[in-house]
Amino acid sequence: MSRLSAHEVRVRLGGKPVVDGVSAEFQAGTVTAILGPNGAGKSTLLACLAGLRRPEGGEVRLDGAGLLAMPPRARARRIGFLPQTPEVAWAVEARILVGLGRTPFIGSSGLSIEDAAAIDRAMEAAGVVELADRDVTTLSGGERGRVLIARALAGDPEWLLADEPLTGLDPGHQLDAGDLFRTLAHDQGKGVVVTLHDLSLAARVADRIIVMAAGRVLADGPPAQALSPGVMASAYGVRARVVQGDGGPLIEIVGRGG
Repeated sequence: MSRLSAHEVRVRLGGKPVVDGVSAEFQAGTVTAILGPNGAGKSTLLACLAGLRRPEGGEVRLDGAGLLAMPPRARARRIGFLPQTPEVAWAVEARILVGLGRTPFIGSSGLSIEDAAAIDRAMEAAGVVELADRDVTTLSGGERGRVLIARALAGDPEWLLADEPLTGLDPGHQLDAGDLFRTLAHDQGKGVVVTLHDLSLAARVADRIIVMAAGRVLADGPPAQALSPGVMASAYGVRARVVQGDGGPLIEIVGRGG
């Protein structure tokens, strides 16, 4: 089973450490959510895991081999990445945009029958089949977000890394996307790593939660353990309690202060 791992990864921005010696191993078949306050280093770590940012120290490995030593096209076939603020700056039909996720596979003859089938599967999985002929610049933020999830899935990657993929989605589509991530991991054996801000949604979706603050890992474990009141006080400076709901643990923020 595929493994993606960070080994003492360090990144500085503007002279400030934003990822400060983070080590973590991610296993295919699992949904991992990375949480933390603004500036915790979540997005930077995710970019390193995707091979889109070179760490100043440490290394990211995929199945034991250095990720950045892999040819970019081979890396793109294995890891699908969804950025936090994806740019869609031109008028194009949603299906064409989703098809860009097949770029690492397309040969000189253009889209193959297999490519077209993969695009169809991705759009159905993300629930955007009805948007196929729509100009993406006319879509709502939530609709566009689901189309971009489909684009990331079109390459049928072993790993899906998504930075705040549920932002802008309404509650129903947030739950749908969460169920999709769990299906990808549990039923299809893919590795899914997402950054999230909604603590209760993370507890519902993720098998494992990593909480970061100031570039370091504060907690790493099952949701109820990683989102304990002590961790919430240290990471966010809030008083919180865990309430067991029908859909999983609910994180109730009581107030400021530890």
